[in-house]
Amino acid sequence: MSPPGRPKGEYRSAKHEGTPVRCPTSTRGRAGRGLIAALLCLCAASTAVRAGPLPAPVQQALRAADLPDEALAVVVRPVGRGRARLAWQADRAMQPGSTMKVVTTAVALDRLGPNHRGFTELLSAAPVQGDVLRGDLVLRGGADPELGLPQLWALLSELRWQGVREIAGDIVLDRSLFRPARLDLGVPPFDEWPESRYNVIPDALHLTESLMGFELDSTAADGTVRARLVPPLPGVRIDTSRMTPSTRPCRQWDEDWLTPAEQATDADGTLRLTLRSGFPAGCVRREALQLIDRDQLAERHLRWLWQGLGGTWQGKVRAEPGPAAARVLVRRPSRPWGELLRHLNKTSDNAWTRLLYLQLGVPAMAAEPDRSTAELAAREVLRWFDEQRIATAGLVLDNGSGLSRSERISPHQMAAVLAAARAGRWASELTMSLPVPGVDGTLAERLKGSPAAGRARLKTGTLRNVVALAGYVPDAQGRWWILAAMVNHDQAGRARPVLDALVDWVAQGGAAQGGGPRRSPVGPQGEGP
Repeated sequence: MSPPGRPKGEYRSAKHEGTPVRCPTSTRGRAGRGLIAALLCLCAASTAVRAGPLPAPVQQALRAADLPDEALAVVVRPVGRGRARLAWQADRAMQPGSTMKVVTTAVALDRLGPNHRGFTELLSAAPVQGDVLRGDLVLRGGADPELGLPQLWALLSELRWQGVREIAGDIVLDRSLFRPARLDLGVPPFDEWPESRYNVIPDALHLTESLMGFELDSTAADGTVRARLVPPLPGVRIDTSRMTPSTRPCRQWDEDWLTPAEQATDADGTLRLTLRSGFPAGCVRREALQLIDRDQLAERHLRWLWQGLGGTWQGKVRAEPGPAAARVLVRRPSRPWGELLRHLNKTSDNAWTRLLYLQLGVPAMAAEPDRSTAELAAREVLRWFDEQRIATAGLVLDNGSGLSRSERISPHQMAAVLAAARAGRWASELTMSLPVPGVDGTLAERLKGSPAAGRARLKTGTLRNVVALAGYVPDAQGRWWILAAMVNHDQAGRARPVLDALVDWVAQGGAAQGGGPRRSPVGPQGEGP
């Protein structure tokens, strides 16, 4: 669900989330560097390193948005060697929003490679006698971000083709690839839209993204809102008796949505979900939201699919690691992450990014059983920074997606990540995954009148108090520039024209003229979105 005014795949912000990794010290170098890094960390938030002035179009855009210069931090530097041509508060630790996905993408490409794949498996330690599996069936998740109902149907179909008709035991949901297996349990809602897709906290069994599909229809003559599940899951019904007519346009249907949906179990065991909201007359909407616990949802999806395949199963669902002696019956690999990155960054998919981030910590889990996968992933990111000789003072890691109130990175650090990625083996994979201004993804409607349109590659970032851009911009002479810019302010939403003016200035050749440090004339003002 994407309320109006919010780019698809991005979000409003609210509360702190996760356990941050703060201000790490380098694993290289002489004694005393840890103390220096710690001292730098303490002052990073308050120290603003400026080199200016800002280009005239950017200053004008800031004035038009009624934002102070101090809300912006930016670095513009050439791809390859060369000094920064514009640096404004370049070492200030800022909230990056979804531009943090650039860091996760760059590190994962280097550590895991573009051919890294997730998987899903069906396993069992029980024998098959005739057409009966005489025990439990294990559904093991391997961080396949695309595990939807078609993929689950294909897995179960292959089991049926092997001759299994009846499952005599339970179905075990094995999420043990990550530690803990359910990172969502006990975590307070990030914002006022906990049921939305962007708020899904994934696990290794990312089945249907933990979302339930349904359709709301108010086209009847009496204006009554009718609901149906998509697909029609057994043992679940939606109660719309508390939904009232609304005069809003259909596209704004979710402005009156009240969360969470009320849950109750009827006498016959049916789970009843009562929706409470206004809903526009004459409107039809098909949506997918987090409405019930993912274990309950998985059980109902499994029953619906298995029954549709002619199978029988009287057991229940249990969530626990599968037995060590279980043998693989069916295995489905995911598409390689080199392909999936295009969706991840262009649509700014938080759950996919979190899955990729966690996989950085998986290789060390067996040797360090007392540490969470997220902690091990953060350590791997820090090692990568260290190898690339990128300073980590002020850096705060949380979940790698930018959907966090704790994550911090400076424009200088972000630009260094982009430079290292551009010089790395998988530069093309990262570059092709970034949105193209005026063409696709979260930048499809921005910078259409700029020379950057159709040419630059930039990741967006949006929170209630953050807007950001990070990526690569070519100028009129074909020279490529690295840009990392972040605005942190309570009214950050007004700052998109500021960042667009900055991109336009670079694309017009302003950075090549020397930019702010030389106080030289700059190019014309760019257009806003």
